[in-house]
Amino acid sequence: MSTAAFHISSLLEKMTSSDKDFRFMATSDLMSELQKDSIQLDEDSERKVVKMLLKLLEDKNGEVQNLAVKCLGPLVGKVKEYQVETIVDALCANMRSDKEQLRDIAGIGLKTVLSELPPAATGSGLATSVCRKITGQLTSAIAQQEDVAVQLEALDILSDMLSRLGAPLGAFHASLLHCLLPQLSSPRLAVRKRAVGALGHLAAACSTDLFVELADHLLDRLPGPRAPASPAAIRTLIQCLGSVGRQAGHRLGTHLDRLVPLVEEFCNLDDDELRESCFQAFEAFLRKCPKEMGPHVPNVTSLCLQYIKHDPNYNYDSDGEEEQMETEDSEFSEQGLHGCLVPAPESEDEYSDDDDMSWKVRRAAAKCLAALISSRPDLLPSFHCTLAPVLIRRFREREENVKADVFGAYIVLLRQTRPPKGWLEAMEEPTQSGSNLQMLRGQVPLVIKALQRQLKDRSVRARQGCFSLLAELAGVLPGSLAEHMPVLVAGIVFSLADRSSSSTIRMDALAFLQGLLGTEPAEAFHAHLPTLLPPVMACVADPFYKIAAEALLVLQELVRALWPLDGPRTLDPEPYIGEMSAATLARLRATDLDQEVKERAISCMGHLVGHLGDRLGDSLEPSLLLLLDRLRNEITRLSAVKALTLVAGSPLRIDLQPILAEALPILASFLRKNQRALRLATLAALAALAQSQGLSLPPSAMRAVLAELPSLVSENDMHVAQLAVNSLATVTRAQPALLAEVSGPVLAELLRLLRSPLLPAGVLAAAEGFLQALVGARPPCVDYTELVSLLTAPVYEQVADGGPGLHKQVFHSLARCVAALAVACPQEVAGTANRLVCDARSPSSSPGVKVLAFLSLAEVGQVAGPGPQRELKAVLLEALGSPSEDVRAAASYALGRVGAGNLPDFLPFLLGQMEAEPRRRYLLLHSLREALGAAQPDSLKPYTEDIWALLFQRCEGAEEGTRGVVAECLGKLVLVNPPFLLPRFRKQLAAGRPHTRCTVVTAVKFLISDQPHPIDPILKTFVGEFMESLQDPDLNVRRATLAFFNSAVHNKPSLVRDLLDDILPLLYQETKIRRDLIREVEMGPFKHTVDDGLDVRKAAFECMYSLLESCLDQLDICEFLNHVEDGLKDHYDIRMLTFIMLARLATLCPVPVLQRVDRLIEPLRATCTAKVKAGSVKQEFEKQDELKRSAMRAVAALLTIPEVGKSPIMADFLSQIRSNPELAALFESIQKDSASAPSTDSMELS
Repeated sequence: MSTAAFHISSLLEKMTSSDKDFRFMATSDLMSELQKDSIQLDEDSERKVVKMLLKLLEDKNGEVQNLAVKCLGPLVGKVKEYQVETIVDALCANMRSDKEQLRDIAGIGLKTVLSELPPAATGSGLATSVCRKITGQLTSAIAQQEDVAVQLEALDILSDMLSRLGAPLGAFHASLLHCLLPQLSSPRLAVRKRAVGALGHLAAACSTDLFVELADHLLDRLPGPRAPASPAAIRTLIQCLGSVGRQAGHRLGTHLDRLVPLVEEFCNLDDDELRESCFQAFEAFLRKCPKEMGPHVPNVTSLCLQYIKHDPNYNYDSDGEEEQMETEDSEFSEQGLHGCLVPAPESEDEYSDDDDMSWKVRRAAAKCLAALISSRPDLLPSFHCTLAPVLIRRFREREENVKADVFGAYIVLLRQTRPPKGWLEAMEEPTQSGSNLQMLRGQVPLVIKALQRQLKDRSVRARQGCFSLLAELAGVLPGSLAEHMPVLVAGIVFSLADRSSSSTIRMDALAFLQGLLGTEPAEAFHAHLPTLLPPVMACVADPFYKIAAEALLVLQELVRALWPLDGPRTLDPEPYIGEMSAATLARLRATDLDQEVKERAISCMGHLVGHLGDRLGDSLEPSLLLLLDRLRNEITRLSAVKALTLVAGSPLRIDLQPILAEALPILASFLRKNQRALRLATLAALAALAQSQGLSLPPSAMRAVLAELPSLVSENDMHVAQLAVNSLATVTRAQPALLAEVSGPVLAELLRLLRSPLLPAGVLAAAEGFLQALVGARPPCVDYTELVSLLTAPVYEQVADGGPGLHKQVFHSLARCVAALAVACPQEVAGTANRLVCDARSPSSSPGVKVLAFLSLAEVGQVAGPGPQRELKAVLLEALGSPSEDVRAAASYALGRVGAGNLPDFLPFLLGQMEAEPRRRYLLLHSLREALGAAQPDSLKPYTEDIWALLFQRCEGAEEGTRGVVAECLGKLVLVNPPFLLPRFRKQLAAGRPHTRCTVVTAVKFLISDQPHPIDPILKTFVGEFMESLQDPDLNVRRATLAFFNSAVHNKPSLVRDLLDDILPLLYQETKIRRDLIREVEMGPFKHTVDDGLDVRKAAFECMYSLLESCLDQLDICEFLNHVEDGLKDHYDIRMLTFIMLARLATLCPVPVLQRVDRLIEPLRATCTAKVKAGSVKQEFEKQDELKRSAMRAVAALLTIPEVGKSPIMADFLSQIRSNPELAALFESIQKDSASAPSTDSMELS
């Protein structure tokens, strides 16, 4: 017998003891054993433990019984299935016992067992078999109405079971429905309530036929508003509708036209509880079926607006009188200083506020309004006109719970009004977003007036609501609260000084103040600083660490906002500086503080010294020494390094001599640490110190730093390398003599880094700066010629050893560095250029040497002067005929770049060559593209017409590659003079042949960049006309138009946002499969189907994906989903795209996806179960695997919507996946991947 089994048998023996304490301790020990993962029970032990625990469930001692029930949970996972079934049978039998205590224990036991069962989705059949066992017994217990307690317990368990394991019980759904429906008319309220809950869970999991039966039953039972019916019966039916709406509202869409008018009528009955249920049902319908609720929105809105004010027992009109009295006497604030209770008119008895149910109606109406606003963003303008004023007036609501929901509804309105990403107010004409913001701006004074009193309300929750709402308002409309600062400051100070209530309100007030400092102009705070600062200082000294940390953050933000480094000081810091530095120093000196407070105190001191160091006087040196001390401490060193960076980078040029000699060796040691954040912060600090302190840096300490830097210049971490090279460049400029000592190892590492094909632009720019500093120092740290030969050595030596060639990118990096050196030493430019020309011309030069020479000349040639340039022309032209493709490309690039510096000479020559040399035209077009990109727009104006004419001659070329370069050249040419040239595109679109039209649309695509550009306003006026090309008869033109539209949506949505109503129908048209574009091609004995429309469809679906990222609020998602659904059955490429879109839609707008989830699953199932024909090529198998993987990802994304798992079709599909080992393994790996990987928010498609 194993040790565990022996231990358990001894425990079982003690459980039979007559002493209840023995039994209790033994059961407790058994519980501990069962909770261990390592425990393994043999069959005999299992049987004994189960038998003993079931016996203990009937123990005379309640505590032992409770412990025995708790043991059932962990036991379920440790014993075999038949033992679980034994437990369930015994518990069901106990449920029917005469003893109440035993029934209760059995009920708890069943719930415990159910909660521990593995979900059906894991492929275990245990849950299903147990539930089937229980279900029959539960239905009979519910149907027998002799004992209500048994009924209630059974309903509870059933509800629990349906919520977790609804789908596997498919076979019982019909009997469950027929058992539960009669309970809706039970005389007991508790039975009706539980039946309502269970029906809601059943509605989510049952088949469509049963759902229709349930909906019809509820609709048929609902009497007309004038038909006699008991209020309780109507209430139950409406509550049931609400429950079904919350759990399975997505399935109610088709019934809403019959349902909603009935519910609207019931709102007018004088029954507050019924009204609350009606509004809760409306809320569920609005959230789950926003589109189907469309026709009913006006009626529901007017009901909400009517009942959000429904407070028959209270008179709000005394508001005005009180305001005139201006009393602050708290004795009148029993009812929140807003009004007074009036007794109900006919009541003779004493009126009790406890009888008042109207607040529940108001709360339900407020929640319903929040659901309405969040589900219909398209109606925002009308919401601002109709809902906003009413919500603002209701801020004076007397009931705290209702007030919180009124605030919540207004906050939802604010969030919906927040402008979309990439929306630039300055650039846009008054669009929808602009007008919504304008309306909101008009509401700000009303909001402030309504909240003025609330900010000083005695209720903490009311003030928290005010702060949340105002913070959201400041985020949506930055700067809008500046003129109302007196009211806000008074409210903030009131909450900061409130020590009677919990600390959360003070933290909320501090967080709100911090946010305000970020959104409102600094001048708005100047007048209020004497009032604001004392309570903030008191919070800095507060003993509770969270308040102190928050207050230090506010203090730091105050210093940053009121005395900015990049502008003049408009406020004299003298009255405040002493108090601020004393409070921060006190926090900084204390050693027994919470880590967060320490870090915030260091950061705050850094800001104080950096922004106001010149006014600190005697406090400056102690502050710096404390910073030095914190540098030595492992816990605070990162914060101290960041604070030091801030101080060193301050324009106040603070004297850091007292700490430099000791700080630099400490910083040097940090460069060896494994902590990446610390290394990055240290490098930034060193660069700041070298820049500000320069010559005063002690050389001995700097040597320690420089010794550590070379090892950081490596491609293992490019970001660290970039900062290290930047620091080296700064040190070189400050103390060149020091760098001369270590230049050897540093250069060796740098040259190794420059040979990396993955070199980011930032690292390359840093390397250029460093090399320029090396040769620019006086005397130079390294000789110019030596440095150039070091740089170019890898290319020149390549021939000798015949090893693997360098990557193309390396040539560009080295050429940039050579050019940077030439710029730093103007006297060497001509010689360098001549040497490069010789290298390029020499017949003995390898292709690599020539490529490097041409790329270097492209950079150097512009500053080389006319001498070498004349010679260069001939060399470059000759190189365009080189047998090496790389040499031809480099020569073409160099010709354009050099030409940009000398247009009068080069452009006519270039245009002449294009006419004379048709075979080199493609390369010469590349040169022209480079010249157009590099030259100044004004210098190009005289040649515009010639270039324009030449390019349009080339638009009809047969090669697509050539037309692409022509389009890019046209795009760059239009930027020279947009108002004049852009309108000419329209003529070409109207008159040109298909290739010309295609080239023009592609050229317009090159005018769109992701940064604001002066051409944007002009381009916006023409976008509509260019988009008309979606109706062009030529396929290629339509594809180019879609590529242009995709680029606009992705990079600058504002260009097309207002045109989407016209564009979307045309876009959706392009997603349809056109039979007339599908043809059969005979390839020997085989027939092959070719779909000419595939590329256009693919482009259209890519546009749809981009629209999800930037214009989601403008889309009718139901219409959008129709086309996604078609795409799920299309070609391989399109299915891959639509699977990704479906996964994205499941995250972005789960409600409409949920409504049609049953239809979406079928194409996913077809993909997952498809088989590749035997004898197919390897690629076909790989394609099918990739499709399956992508479809599985979509399934996993759909399952993140909670209700999807309850859909019977999804449950069936999941069981199909589980039963197939290959699919099960694939699905499991995808679920693991999605759990571990951060969500990828967007996919690059432009």
